[in-house]
Amino acid sequence: MTTEKGYLGVTPPISTGESSEREKEVTATLMEELRRQNTFESVEEARNREIVLGRVAAVVKKFVRQVSLSRGLSEAAASAAGGKIFTFGSYRLGVHGPSSDIDTLCVVPKHVSREDFFEVFEPMLKDVEGATEVSGVPEAFVPIIKAKISGIPLDFLMARLALSSIPDDLTLKDDNLLRNLDDRCVRSLNGSRVNDEILRLVPNVHVYRDSLRCIKLWAQRRAIYSNVNGFLGGVAWAILVARICQLYPNAIAGAIVSRFFIIMYQWSWPQPVLLKQIEEGPLQVRVWNPKLYPADRSHRMPIITPAYPAMCSTHNVTASTQMIVTEEFKKGADIVDKVIVGTASWSELFTKHDFFHKYRYYLQVIASTGDADLQIKWSGTVESRIRQLVMKLEYVDSLILAHPFIKGFEQISHCISDDEVRKVALGDVSDVIRKRTKAELEEVEGASTVHSTTFYIGLAIEPKQPGAVGPRRLDISYPTTEFTKLVKMWEKYDEAKMGIVVRNIKSSALPDYVFDEGERQPKPTLKRPKTGKGSSKSSNTSPDLPNKKRKSESDAPLHHPDDLLPGLSMSAVSSGDNNGIFAPNLKTAVDIKSPQLPFGENVSVATGTVGAQ
Repeated sequence: MTTEKGYLGVTPPISTGESSEREKEVTATLMEELRRQNTFESVEEARNREIVLGRVAAVVKKFVRQVSLSRGLSEAAASAAGGKIFTFGSYRLGVHGPSSDIDTLCVVPKHVSREDFFEVFEPMLKDVEGATEVSGVPEAFVPIIKAKISGIPLDFLMARLALSSIPDDLTLKDDNLLRNLDDRCVRSLNGSRVNDEILRLVPNVHVYRDSLRCIKLWAQRRAIYSNVNGFLGGVAWAILVARICQLYPNAIAGAIVSRFFIIMYQWSWPQPVLLKQIEEGPLQVRVWNPKLYPADRSHRMPIITPAYPAMCSTHNVTASTQMIVTEEFKKGADIVDKVIVGTASWSELFTKHDFFHKYRYYLQVIASTGDADLQIKWSGTVESRIRQLVMKLEYVDSLILAHPFIKGFEQISHCISDDEVRKVALGDVSDVIRKRTKAELEEVEGASTVHSTTFYIGLAIEPKQPGAVGPRRLDISYPTTEFTKLVKMWEKYDEAKMGIVVRNIKSSALPDYVFDEGERQPKPTLKRPKTGKGSSKSSNTSPDLPNKKRKSESDAPLHHPDDLLPGLSMSAVSSGDNNGIFAPNLKTAVDIKSPQLPFGENVSVATGTVGAQ
């Protein structure tokens, strides 16, 4: 499909040439590597997904019929009310793997309410053959029911259209379907509409899927695939790859991937990435427009969804995460360049990240409760606010960047005393607690189980300036205190049940669970403080713990002797020119030789000014 201009996208292609023989060879080896990396599901797994979706489609119709009858509709009208499912996300785009979930939109007529979705449909899902782990989250920004059916995870959203019935041949392309819908329904419909539009706007869907599968795997391995933590989520990566496909409509996957890294590294942010011109529509809703809205002007890497109403899929990106992603684009470009000339293999592109080896100092953010279901909601709330902590840390002098890791680490600890509960909530889980089983608690009075999720932020600190004397101090007490205040503003926060602790640790004190087996290097012999206690006594900002009774001030944890100020204040130990403080290899753009497109291809064609319409 092409526009009346003769091409897809907001600019002409950079090149319409066919791929070279070498590019065809590296594409073949890329596909072999993707199979080796287990990114494709088997025929049997694909068939199982289709069977499960068939069951779900039948349940949705049954659900709509049941609610229709309860609203007084006749048998005939209730049966005609319909109900339909649409998939979106990686499954709809055709780039899902063996363990991927299926994002599923349930479209229902106007007389079916969101309350019905959770009170009627959710119990019906629990009765589906093979259904396990069905749980609704009605208060989510986009209300959702999570389930697992025959081993396949599914996320269900609901959209209620202003129609009396939902026909089997319904499509979601018509913008007028969005009329008279609440914001939650518009957001729920948006995922499916965006995916459909992306597939409509790429010149070759097969090439697009192969290329996106590669970039998704790379982003996941490099730990930069996470919208909530300020990196890029699935939709953003899908749009970026689609844009490169538009710029090279006749290229194959190996060539697309090669150009992807070069063009994205050189992209003139905050120039937006658009797959088509932004359109107005029939609703009184906000469409992304930096000329009109100051908040839109603040977006650092705007990647705009192609379906009306156009939104920025990357509004969470911060200065730090932009720097990290840009550095990864450069590394990816260098590796693929070597692959093209035959001095590297594709497996090098998918090398695991080095996050837990990269920094000398880390922040731990520990969210804890005594209940598994409550922990899901509390840890999710804390995770959604970590981006705010990163942005506050970016204003701290001497801090080059704050690097959030893309997921939390969950632990279940069985404790036999209040003191153990307190230690676990502070991140101090001893081997004794770690190895203790739930069965061992049965006869112990006052025993309890603590569910904790620990998030990590790497801190890149400026090297000590030449000629500087004396110790340096890095005080992050203000951002960490403000962060804990922010998470406690959650309307369901209960200080008696929920703990939130922010503390700094050195890399040598990172727990074993953050490393794969055999990945951790032997710990160097370190000069220990006189107390003989290690980093478990690091300064703790806001040690607010879930506990049966509030501890007295005298029970508060001791400060590590090296922690001179609250939050994180370091008196650096002399160790070479940098005074013992590690800074990662982050060079300015001037220092780095920029990867280049092949002769005759001009990246400015793609990054030329394209205003928001």
